Amino acid sequence: MTNEVTLGRTGITTNKNAFGALPIQRISEEEAVRLLRKAYDNGITFFDTARWYTDSESKVGTAFAGIRDQIFIATKTGAKNAADFWKDLETSLTELRTDYIDLYQFHNPPFCPKPGDGTGLYEAALEAKAQGKIRHIGITNHRLAVAHEAVESGLYETLQFPFSYLATDKDIELVEACKKADMGFIAMKALSGGLITNSAAAYAYLAQYDNVLPIWGVQRESELDEFLSYIDNPPMMTQELEALIRHDREELSGDFCRGCGYCMPCPMGIEINTCARMSLLLRRSPSAKNLNESGQAMMKKIENCIHCNQCKSKCPYGLDTPTLLQKNLEDYKKVLAGEVRV
Repeated sequence: MTNEVTLGRTGITTNKNAFGALPIQRISEEEAVRLLRKAYDNGITFFDTARWYTDSESKVGTAFAGIRDQIFIATKTGAKNAADFWKDLETSLTELRTDYIDLYQFHNPPFCPKPGDGTGLYEAALEAKAQGKIRHIGITNHRLAVAHEAVESGLYETLQFPFSYLATDKDIELVEACKKADMGFIAMKALSGGLITNSAAAYAYLAQYDNVLPIWGVQRESELDEFLSYIDNPPMMTQELEALIRHDREELSGDFCRGCGYCMPCPMGIEINTCARMSLLLRRSPSAKNLNESGQAMMKKIENCIHCNQCKSKCPYGLDTPTLLQKNLEDYKKVLAGEVRV
């Protein structure tokens, strides 16, 4: 089993550890740069960020000044028209301290940008590619329908989509469709937003798909060290890991919040993408901060829900988010009262 993956017809070949740079917006520039350089020094060559990730691009740019040609940079635009596309692209080039981006992705659009659709987005991407400012055009999404449309269109060289061992048969069909279309598949949420707590099991599962590049969100050095250890010693699927995966699938089957955040912002200030999965977080990756005063204040805001259903309408997984929030609040109160142990 090779420990490398080629992203379809892009020709980009890298080991199966890509660095997800969303979490580094939460740490200092000094620490972020140190982690990024340590990742590179130990064999990671693919770094994924986005215009929406506040100062993440700037930190990536600082970390790799002088060695730009040794790495692959993927970033994203949430632009809805051509003018904003160009504004985002120029900002990203400046922040990343580079004159080209290896993979430029449309960031979770609710539709599949195509030539002639009136937005001018795809035409702008083609022009940027012709100018050498981007080398490959990709798309990210959380919606199966949009993802399949992107694959079938033949317009995109990569798709970034949630994929983990909690995947459904429909998700696996999408991975296979990308392989058939010679389209790179980049797996986001490989740890399902923190609900998967065994990275070896997560890695071993994804390693079974030779066209999938997992992106691991890294914020702490201990996390990075874990993934770096898999470069030379990739975890293999064992009976023990298979049993763990079966257990997790049973526990996490059905309606659960993946923490993608596309329901946000909430008009009442509820941190939906954390609150709607608090019960699972308390049981699977317990943290004292979830039960301290700030955690309690965060959960109490659920009582202010006005049932406007904006979150429900924006959920790419079709969850009944207001009901899910109430269930998590009730469970949280039981944990605080000691009626439920975690």
